[in-house]
Amino acid sequence: MVQTRKERKAADIKLAHPDRSGPSEETLLKLAEDRNLFEQADRRNGKQPDEIDDEEPLSPRAERIMDAILWSVSLSMLHFTLDVLVQHQYAVSIMWPQIVIRTMQSCAVFTLLIYVLHPHKAFPKFCPGLSLKYQDPLRQTIFLVASVYSGCYLIHISNKYSYLAVMKQSPPLGCIWVWSVIELNLPLAVLSLAIAGGFFLQGGYTIQAPY
Repeated sequence: MVQTRKERKAADIKLAHPDRSGPSEETLLKLAEDRNLFEQADRRNGKQPDEIDDEEPLSPRAERIMDAILWSVSLSMLHFTLDVLVQHQYAVSIMWPQIVIRTMQSCAVFTLLIYVLHPHKAFPKFCPGLSLKYQDPLRQTIFLVASVYSGCYLIHISNKYSYLAVMKQSPPLGCIWVWSVIELNLPLAVLSLAIAGGFFLQGGYTIQAPY
């Protein structure tokens, strides 16, 4: 008798699909979003999602300018160091304001030269009107000539010219020499240094302190 009643009660239950609608009340996830809990957690972890999502990549021209500035600042630091060293070598009083001015001037010149001559994938042509396949050989030729001339001339003036000429010309020549060798591919860079070494040996130059 008890079993019959249970069967009747089960038969009275109507079959229906489950409720697939969203929750009628606010969930914990919704409450967390409304109170910006996720952004606060990102800030605690050092993340700034709004700034990362809104950040736009630099244009190719802006990348080229930033690259030129980075190179020019590095070469200007080298110019500053050489300027200080050559004045210290000749035991003259170091004029810091003049050194800073010359460093800033060299930075401006290097920025222009690097912007034009330094290769950039978005601007493969630096010489208008010349075929693309000749652009890199021409660039390498320019840097080879610049490296050979600046290196040999630096060796020459260091041995033959007065200390005033050396102090004035050696910092920019040294920077151009270093930059040109860096821009060359490995075989041409080795060739450039070999020519400078041969010039040093054949000319009978010496490496010695001027005082």
